[in-house]
Amino acid sequence: QVQLVQSGGGSVQAGGSLRLSCAASGDISGIYYMAWFRQFPGKEREGVAYIDFTSGSTGFADSVKGRFTASQGAAKNTLYLQMNSLKPEDTAMYYCAACKGWVSNRLNPDHYNYWGQGTQVTVSS
Repeated sequence: QVQLVQSGGGSVQAGGSLRLSCAASGDISGIYYMAWFRQFPGKEREGVAYIDFTSGSTGFADSVKGRFTASQGAAKNTLYLQMNSLKPEDTAMYYCAACKGWVSNRLNPDHYNYWGQGTQVTVSS
């Protein structure tokens, strides 16, 4: 089992920045990808960013490209999401997740087996 514990988030004005953290523990061997998803009220979760657990390469949804970055801590088991130039439409519940196994669509939540508890991000105009 993999445990994911999130921290960070909160409220900020449009144009501001926030950073989310996600610490993985337990049986982290075999993790291929970690990712961030967000969920708007009444909507399905959507992929925001992923990071290859081994190589550190990243990918982003078009809606956040150029504004959000994903990175790993020195020990690699911590994932960060730096969110800059935040917009009111970024307001959502954000989740980190881990995937064991290679997949082609790394922003598809169906591929992720382990989830953090979620953290609210609210951007006011």
